[in-house]
Amino acid sequence: TGPQVIVDCTPLPLAARARQFRDGIDVAVPSVRRVAPSEVSPRAKTHNYLNLILADKEVKSHSPQAWSLLLDERGNLCEGIGSNVFVVRRGELFSPPEGILMGITRQTVFELAAEHGIPAREAQLTAYDLYAADEVFATSTAGGIMPLVEIDGRPIGNGKPGPVSERIHGLY
Repeated sequence: TGPQVIVDCTPLPLAARARQFRDGIDVAVPSVRRVAPSEVSPRAKTHNYLNLILADKEVKSHSPQAWSLLLDERGNLCEGIGSNVFVVRRGELFSPPEGILMGITRQTVFELAAEHGIPAREAQLTAYDLYAADEVFATSTAGGIMPLVEIDGRPIGNGKPGPVSERIHGLY
């Protein structure tokens, strides 16, 4: 007998997430850091999400609706549970260059930005960059483009999904 393949099909809860797409998502930076790339490569998509789950539990203990965005061991912005992140400043997109799973949707955003004249590049970012951003959005295969509107209880920009995030979402 040859290799066995198991496929698990679960419908995405898009109707339940409609409010998040429309109004945005609150996020927080927990004390839990992302596992260092020297310990477990972020390039390997594994089911070992223990530190991401611990980070999410910490965030949800004080903000039940918020998602967690982790920093790496040096204090640079990394990723969320199953999601990459983009910071928007003065119309330009920035996303962390390392210590992350290089997501397919993240790559698609870079391609869409290039096709439509939206400046985009990788850059080391910190929590300060989140606080000072005009806009922030997350990307994931299951969620697409998701606007983030509040970080650690502070509004991002005007606290609503921004025009660049909405444009990228429309292009996607």
